Amino acid sequence: MVLDKKKRILVLAPHTDDGEFGCGGTINKLIKEGHDVYYAAFSACQQSVLPQFPSDILITEVKAATLVLGIEPEKLFLFDYDVRTFNYKRQNILDDLIKLRTEIQPDIVFMPSLNDLHQDHKTIADESLRAFKFSTIFCYEMPWNNITFTTSAFFVLSEEHVAVKVDALKQYNSQAHRTYANENFIRSLATTRGVQIGSKYAESFELLRYVVR
Repeated sequence: MVLDKKKRILVLAPHTDDGEFGCGGTINKLIKEGHDVYYAAFSACQQSVLPQFPSDILITEVKAATLVLGIEPEKLFLFDYDVRTFNYKRQNILDDLIKLRTEIQPDIVFMPSLNDLHQDHKTIADESLRAFKFSTIFCYEMPWNNITFTTSAFFVLSEEHVAVKVDALKQYNSQAHRTYANENFIRSLATTRGVQIGSKYAESFELLRYVVR
């Protein structure tokens, strides 16, 4: 996909690091192409951080990771919802999304799949569709949460984009124990998606809505 005009792009992450896993390479690609990229995370998961880390470690880590991707600090928005409680706070979350819509007026939104099994991810997906139904929407892939995922859109990535994504995710020391938090998996998925479209690397998305203005 080629974006011929400068776009305002908003990445919605239920938890810190979701945006990096789902579309970190694409974020870096779009920033390098000159687009304005904003990132909003709704929980730093303080209730589930391993005991050897400070409870707010993910706030520090997401600031470092998004900076590696190229996101300017003033374009990072952090909310303070408790992990695994989003479905009880739907209206509050929708209100925050509408505030983001008003402030940023994004042309393109990246969010979790509507088929994501995680309760927080599903809530963000549902409420984001309500808030941003007049924008182009891409749903990013999280294979460990997706029973079904339609690879209907692709962003071709270079080695540089993939390397930056890997470096960004390395900032999350507190999440290094996750089975999917390793360079081999990240590169393997990028390679698989690249093979689907005849390129070396790519990230795949479900195209939920495409608006041409």
